[in-house]
Amino acid sequence: MLEQMQWVRPEEIEARSMEIIEQEMPKGDWTEGELAVVKRCIHTSADFDYASALYFSPEAVERALDIFRSGTGFTIVTDTNMAAAGINKGALQKLGGSVRCFMAEEAVAAEAKQRGVTRAIVSMEHAARLSGPVLFAIGNAPTALIRLYEMIGSGELHPAFIIGAPVGFVNVVESKELIAQCAIPCIVAKGRKGGSNIAAAICNALMYLVTR
Repeated sequence: MLEQMQWVRPEEIEARSMEIIEQEMPKGDWTEGELAVVKRCIHTSADFDYASALYFSPEAVERALDIFRSGTGFTIVTDTNMAAAGINKGALQKLGGSVRCFMAEEAVAAEAKQRGVTRAIVSMEHAARLSGPVLFAIGNAPTALIRLYEMIGSGELHPAFIIGAPVGFVNVVESKELIAQCAIPCIVAKGRKGGSNIAAAICNALMYLVTR
């Protein structure tokens, strides 16, 4: 078994992985930018279901790239510290962006407990106070997507972009469908699959289209 393994230089592992993905993934009618996102999600998860599971709103990738190239300074808001940690800080710095996660803040936890709601709901409300373009990368909490949808509908929030990729069983599919049908540019991982790693992977794939 050991003799059959390929020796690959560390700097070549990602490129070789992408070659394997290209060879094994089904054909699709993605744009170049959409394909980069699909491949990054497969690379992150080793799950080829993402070739069919990702929904892109019209010109979603182009809208994200416009934000990154605008030079106005943007914020990516995540619903887990894991997703925030997974976003490439070098690419983020090159583009003049920042990442925030409110979930672990004491004030958020206290307010959520007092109101009897999830911290994800309160976190989205705190994020609505941020200035500049705000992109949401949700990989865990469907209640975050539901609250975003409500605030968009009421005019309380005008996100620049939404990545909807919570994983699980309760309200997961439905929350993603809400985001897919709203007017905000978005990328959604349909079905039950997703996760913080997928939310971060989508962010990275989009940023790499500008920085690499």
